[in-house]
Amino acid sequence: MTYAYFVTGTDTEIGKTTIAAGLLHAARGAGLSTAAAKPVASGCERTVDGLRNEDALALLGECSLALRYEEVNPLAFEPAIAPHLAAREAGVVLDVATLRRPVQRMLDKGADFTLVEGAGGWRVPLDGQASLSDLVVSLRLPVILVVGVRLGCINQAVLTAEAIARDGLELAGWVANVVDPQTSRLAENLATLAERLPAPCLGHVPRLAKPLPAAVAEHLDLTLLGIPL
Repeated sequence: MTYAYFVTGTDTEIGKTTIAAGLLHAARGAGLSTAAAKPVASGCERTVDGLRNEDALALLGECSLALRYEEVNPLAFEPAIAPHLAAREAGVVLDVATLRRPVQRMLDKGADFTLVEGAGGWRVPLDGQASLSDLVVSLRLPVILVVGVRLGCINQAVLTAEAIARDGLELAGWVANVVDPQTSRLAENLATLAERLPAPCLGHVPRLAKPLPAAVAEHLDLTLLGIPL
């Protein structure tokens, strides 16, 4: 049986890729084949091989399937701005159909465990009135929510969970990623999140000096997704 999830976050810069790479590493450690996609990424660097995104490279590094960079990150833009603005400047139409095709090809590869990572939060804009969440709806993927634990995260997490439910999708699990270790009443905040989010917590990841995938994986539990390991 294969498992595939969309990874979103409560905001930008809250560690979606750190957690996604940790989940992929945990799956590999359990003997599962892994694949990943980051369909659109801005803030890419020019290299001799073309535009490359740090987050997409991190995901690629945890894929057990032999994948090309362009398969993982088919749409890469250099400016570190909102993806729909970067695409507009590059003359690229950023809509659901454009993003769906490469993601579906990745899902069709049939890895045991596949993650599709979004950009920013749940309602990141695409062209027109579309949002990145519309891509997830079209693919009917269950969602893993990365909660960047800091002041205000409870409101953001609950609102995101509500939006996912309104879109008719399953919140399969969530991860508490401590981005601000000085967060007041940390334990109480984590308890409140557990009370209010309608899905299992896959792990609490503390602020790590070196958040390498192996270190992050130690704080995650894939069995809570119902994956037999």
